[in-house]
Amino acid sequence: MSAWIRTEDELAAFVGSLTGCRALAIDTESDSLYHHREKVCLIQVAPKGSPAQLIDPMALRDLSPLGPVLADPGVVKILHGADYDVTTLRRDFGFAFAGLFDTMLASRFLGFTEVGLQAVLGAEFGVHISKGGQKDDWSRRPLTPQQEAYALADVEHLVELGERLGTRLMELGRLTWAREECDAVAALPAAQRRYEPDAYRRIKGASDLSPRGLAVLRDVHAWREARANETDRPPFKIVQNTTLLALAASPPRTREDLAGAPEATRLLREAAVLLDVVAHALALPDADLPRWRTTPRPVVPPAVRRRVEALKALRTREAARLGLDPPLVLPQRLIDKLAELAPRTIEELTAIEGLRRWRIELLGAQLLAE
Repeated sequence: MSAWIRTEDELAAFVGSLTGCRALAIDTESDSLYHHREKVCLIQVAPKGSPAQLIDPMALRDLSPLGPVLADPGVVKILHGADYDVTTLRRDFGFAFAGLFDTMLASRFLGFTEVGLQAVLGAEFGVHISKGGQKDDWSRRPLTPQQEAYALADVEHLVELGERLGTRLMELGRLTWAREECDAVAALPAAQRRYEPDAYRRIKGASDLSPRGLAVLRDVHAWREARANETDRPPFKIVQNTTLLALAASPPRTREDLAGAPEATRLLREAAVLLDVVAHALALPDADLPRWRTTPRPVVPPAVRRRVEALKALRTREAARLGLDPPLVLPQRLIDKLAELAPRTIEELTAIEGLRRWRIELLGAQLLAE
């Protein structure tokens, strides 16, 4: 049976047991599929050479004693696909990170074509871990034995995996590359969920609507967001995007109209409010209707286009030579920035955000020549 940490005393004892620990595997589980205000619901930790533990943020709200360990560069924190864990742990608990090692990034720098944890553990250790708990509601208590086993499996082999991948990266001379990218992940800002008033425009099919239909879509989308916030349920569990689009394409005016719409049972529970929302949108003056603003494509100078193509060709050659995924060698956003700025010195290369030292050392002379 797994060991749970649910009290201040248990957390203090665990942190105290980490004295001298040089590596700690970490993973988290959250509840975004079940709540509008997502939160970290479980933290799995596995110190090197010790059994894995389950820290319960649902029972133990103050996790600050764990902060110094996470911020200590002398303790390697091993995660897989760390960006989500880092940003949500920072959001919920204010943690800072140093000494992070992301085994997904390490796998990419080793040229793995499949970099999910299940695939990497299978390739390296012949270990099969189930992903059957991915869609569970991790905010519910108690967890089942199956859920505990699922959660613990994600950290059980991470320390050994991190050490193995780190050794191979060192042999290839790529360990500093991975560490620089890991440091960038450790510095990511806290996750934030902001309501975007124009998010309705991104719903598939919205661009086919008339201005009046777009107004209906905007207002029923805002209604759904408000209901999700009030009930702490994900928006898709209020009504689906396809239903919002159907309401916008054929605006309902009566309960009978709602009864013929997709997800009618859900809509009829909110009939009075929904019909008012639609009626308001239908009554708007034409001048107040949302419209699609056509943004002309920026004119790209021929010299910039030529540099883009040259940089893409360089990326293809280097990726093949190194056995790496081309976007890892040089992401498109960096290609565009390099083509636009046309740096001519190492100092100018260094000033480009996100380029990183390892790319400058690897490709600097070629980048300046393009």
